[in-house]
Amino acid sequence: MRVLFYRYGSICEPFILSAFAELGIEVTQCSPEMTDKHLMPSKIVQIVNEALLAKHYDLVFSINFFPAVSDVCNIFHIPYAGWTVDAPVMELYSQSVTNTCNYLFLFDKCQYEEIAPLNPGHIFYLPLASDPNFMQDVIQKNDAQVEAGLGISFIGSLYTEKCAFDKLDHPPLYLQGFLDGLIDVQQKINGTDMIKELLTQPMIDLFKAHMPNFYAPLDAPYLTDAAIISQYYIGNKISSLERVRIMKRLSSAFSLDIYTGSDTTDIPGIHNRGLAKTLSEMPLIFHKSAINLNITSKPIRSGIPLRIWDILACRGFVLTNFQLEIPDYFTIGESIAVYENEEDLMEQCRYYLAHQTRAKEIAENGFLLVSKHHTYRHRMEQLLQTVLKARQQSHRKEVL
Repeated sequence: MRVLFYRYGSICEPFILSAFAELGIEVTQCSPEMTDKHLMPSKIVQIVNEALLAKHYDLVFSINFFPAVSDVCNIFHIPYAGWTVDAPVMELYSQSVTNTCNYLFLFDKCQYEEIAPLNPGHIFYLPLASDPNFMQDVIQKNDAQVEAGLGISFIGSLYTEKCAFDKLDHPPLYLQGFLDGLIDVQQKINGTDMIKELLTQPMIDLFKAHMPNFYAPLDAPYLTDAAIISQYYIGNKISSLERVRIMKRLSSAFSLDIYTGSDTTDIPGIHNRGLAKTLSEMPLIFHKSAINLNITSKPIRSGIPLRIWDILACRGFVLTNFQLEIPDYFTIGESIAVYENEEDLMEQCRYYLAHQTRAKEIAENGFLLVSKHHTYRHRMEQLLQTVLKARQQSHRKEVL
């Protein structure tokens, strides 16, 4: 089987390449976007078109979804498989999502349930994964580079430096009050997009009037203003507020290390270690930390973020907020720890710092579970089998 892999630089891509190699799949990489992040769709079309003319491929694959790639594949009648690892992915609302060449795999069930009706039989659910063999290899080779006994750690952005909501320009008091109320309600609820349901058209119009350069993709007929405001603007704002608030609270009571490029000068007591290199430093931090904290970004409504899978693949102990899909894969308290609210988070931090042997037992259970059932090879096997089955069913329908 020959696969053309359209790459843009996702941290998952090297692991996908390894999984394809394990499965004996011949892969050609198409990666101009890794060096040029401003490629126009017309240029992407040209590049993919030339690649498909130069050689026969059975499948084109990418992380997330590229409408331009899909459009070219549709013309060539070559199946295109995209697997989302982020949320939101606004490209899923484009007209191209309905192309019959598409076989799109979404890691968040809420995301899947929203997008699947746009192209029945061509949209599927597929959770994320990790590469335990790679992680353990990095840890064994570089174990001495990280001091033993790190306390509570968090790797990731606080979203303070990339929060488009903060560009809202002099909103009227009644709009600000309305938005504050929405944010307060949504912070207390996981798995349901309350904001989109509660936004009224007058408030949408008012928000747009006070938001300079309101985000509005040209080719996105299925993307509503309510969804843009909910996911792109308010979702990231909630993530920022929640992460900063939790960091302040934790750092006032515990030793807290954060690995981020975000500004943390307003969080007293926190130890900002700067950015951690994904493939070389991150596995060591996950492995050495007594507690690895996960605070899921709000646009991920029900799914399990990549951070959780990677922590477990490093034999790390993870303490996370509740996500609706966690019980589908893990036994809470046996292979993963989950906090219900901020008070519970503080209490569990105290407990597991005092009972690190128990934390290590839970981490080991999580590691064994991921190693046995949730690697990139497992996911790629499922993805390829799903594409094959869907195409066979489509061909049978055509014959009939």
